[in-house]
Amino acid sequence: MTDSGRAPLGRFLTLSDVADVLNLSSTEVLALVRSGELPAIRLGTIGQWRIEQHVLDSFVADKYDESRRLALWHEAQYADVAELFGDRRGGRRGA
Repeated sequence: MTDSGRAPLGRFLTLSDVADVLNLSSTEVLALVRSGELPAIRLGTIGQWRIEQHVLDSFVADKYDESRRLALWHEAQYADVAELFGDRRGGRRGA
């Protein structure tokens, strides 16, 4: 058992396992898999989806990186806008 009281997850996770980890529905996880955003494999005769733990970890890390890049982009974009309006509203800058 882990500190959270759950049994540790194995190497291969079901869509339901991933949904629990990400706090999403299984349908939302399936949509991520079908879109190719979350890599997964199909196993067994009925083709059940499985996601490796390290793939999920990489997916989450990539989402954090994407979020950071987007925040930096917005910050830079708004800095440019503030600079433009700063020159027009208060006279000289740095005075």
